Amino acid sequence: MAAARAGRVSERPLLLIVDDEERILNALSRCLRREGYTILTAQTAERVRELLEEHPVDVVLSDHKMPNTSGLEILALASQLRPGAARLLISGWPEQVPPDRLAALGVRELLPKPWDDGDLKRALRSAVDG
Repeated sequence: MAAARAGRVSERPLLLIVDDEERILNALSRCLRREGYTILTAQTAERVRELLEEHPVDVVLSDHKMPNTSGLEILALASQLRPGAARLLISGWPEQVPPDRLAALGVRELLPKPWDDGDLKRALRSAVDG
């Protein structure tokens, strides 16, 4: 991941958080704001595409169940547009996520909702250090 940040003005990892609920985006951003990340947020697949095309994202953390898309579709898009970005999925129903799809998309971690702040921070640090 350090190689992905080479040549940037900031050495802070760029994290894209995706969730259709603004309150969840705010809670995740609050949890992670002091962890050394530059944080981008998106609520739609269209916005995710724009951000991935415009920014050298290091990590994508996506909710699984969203209207008109899924976290797996978001992470598939991320794997196409930013193949070097680490991918993590967060879900209120982790047992419904097919493990073979996670493996096929190179998802590093499936985190349950509600999440544990310490587990989330650990998973992201591991993804960044990678």
